[in-house]
Amino acid sequence: MDVILNNLLILTIFFPLAASLLIFVLPDDAKDTARRLALLFSLVPLVLVLIMWFNYDRVDAGMQFETMLPWFPAIGSSFHIGIDGISLAMLLLTTLLTPLAILASFEIEENVRTYMFLFLLMETAMLGLFASLDLIIFFIFWEFGLVPMYFLIKLWGGKDREYASFKFIIYTMAGSLGLLLAIQVMGISMGTFDIVELMTTWVNLPPGSVLPNTGIPVDLVKGVAFWAFVIAFAIKVPIWPFHTWLPDAHTQAPTAGSMILAGVLLKLGAYGFIRLVIPLFPAQAHLTAGVLAVLGMLSIVLGAYAAFGQWDFKRLVAYSSINHMGFVVLGIAVMAYAYGLPGRAAGLSYDAIIATNGAVMQMFNHGLSAAGMFFLVGVIYSRTHTRDLKEYGGIWTVMPVYGMILIFTSMASLGLPGLNGFVGEFMVIRGAWSVFTVQLALSMLGLLMTGAYILKGIGATLHGPLKPRWAGLPEMTVREHLVIWPLMVLMLSLGIWPQWLLAVINDTVTRLFSS
Repeated sequence: MDVILNNLLILTIFFPLAASLLIFVLPDDAKDTARRLALLFSLVPLVLVLIMWFNYDRVDAGMQFETMLPWFPAIGSSFHIGIDGISLAMLLLTTLLTPLAILASFEIEENVRTYMFLFLLMETAMLGLFASLDLIIFFIFWEFGLVPMYFLIKLWGGKDREYASFKFIIYTMAGSLGLLLAIQVMGISMGTFDIVELMTTWVNLPPGSVLPNTGIPVDLVKGVAFWAFVIAFAIKVPIWPFHTWLPDAHTQAPTAGSMILAGVLLKLGAYGFIRLVIPLFPAQAHLTAGVLAVLGMLSIVLGAYAAFGQWDFKRLVAYSSINHMGFVVLGIAVMAYAYGLPGRAAGLSYDAIIATNGAVMQMFNHGLSAAGMFFLVGVIYSRTHTRDLKEYGGIWTVMPVYGMILIFTSMASLGLPGLNGFVGEFMVIRGAWSVFTVQLALSMLGLLMTGAYILKGIGATLHGPLKPRWAGLPEMTVREHLVIWPLMVLMLSLGIWPQWLLAVINDTVTRLFSS
């Protein structure tokens, strides 16, 4: 049993890769086989993550299920992976959304084998990144995940898919260049790329000294490396003003691609801030926390106003992701401010723990609600072949079950108390109140507009007179119900009893601030 548990994480990460290769060798005409095998194989990592979930030691709350294998000893890099409560939450989110996205993709008819191959390949990249404890391994998985999404948009996207896929890859690759350079400088100068070791050696380099093996001033290198990390992760979140690639990518991506892009891939940037930027650069993060809070506030406000101005339903939901991820950024800003304080004052640490918990919860909750909203947009688009809200109206009369589900999911996205969206945003607001009062107060303008754009989308789609051409729209199929109901159950459970997830996250966050 111990042998299985010790290798559980590596099996979880690489099982989708092995499954993708098996699907890739199937005949071109084996579409149904490819779909069913992809769905079946995608359930295996979920089962493995659940085994880790129930065997996770909350008392320890540190890195567990670790594996360290020799990989590139000449440069001080090893295949080092492990998870704590934050990583475990993200692994659970990834393995929950992947099979649902694959099930939502059963309507894909062209190059089904390649489509499913890319999806499972992307799952390995996402799982590997959340478990990486070596900077080189982290970067490999970071880059590895870009390629499948690029091709998913380029090959199965909308009419402007060429432009959207090119913009997606250029933006993210641009951020990756600085990230790679910073990683190289850190690893070569310290003789290791191991994140756990760097938490001690790199962080404790004396200010005013020179970097080992280079002779370059430590303060200069840390400053440059810090901003390289920040820009790379800011593009991925995305934080305003690095957000412009997102609406185009979402609008042109296939439905399942948008589900994973909003549900998981945006979280990679926020995870990078929590796992790398703040712990590795505490002093720099503390000094620039105010700037991060302002950018988070602008993401909340401008994202909400931009969403309200959209008449393309999918583009509205895309801008809503910028709005909701702004709360994650605001929570991270509180963490950055408190984590870098000498001695970490007890009162401020308490607020920062709440805000950081809220940021991670919001990452998970937004993943559920955004995936649900993009799926529901895809459901109505597959029937009407338009996303123009002006063309809808009165659809509730012919699709009442769809109308109920859309309202439920929209309210979860809105942050209605009793549903999951409320929990993370409330915790961020509570934690940020004593640190960034002005930014928080201005953010409420975005919260107000969140209700406005949600009601605009619901009203334009479901209410008003029914247009004759929509009179025969069919209700949701069994497959579509199988995609959305697990998300709805999770949205409700996290709204009523968030403790089942929050307790695991909180144990790790509390440990981070007490170390």
